[in-house]
Amino acid sequence: MAFRIRYHYGKQLKEMGYANDKHHSVYDAIAKAEGVDLTEYHRMEDQLAGVCRNDRKTLKDFREEYFRKLGFSDIVIEREF
Repeated sequence: MAFRIRYHYGKQLKEMGYANDKHHSVYDAIAKAEGVDLTEYHRMEDQLAGVCRNDRKTLKDFREEYFRKLGFSDIVIEREF
């Protein structure tokens, strides 16, 4: 199923297509579209996942804060019909 992602980056509203079979996550897709290297993010996310195995809220909060620091905001996912 295809989706549309709408987000703000660099004070500009942007929109792009997203398919689950092409990207690991929505966040990976928008970072790739903007040319942001996520090597450090994935390393830290893996470490955090090992410590907080059953705590999805901690991982979500980490992800949202990390991308906020990168300059992304107002990430909205919409299903295409």
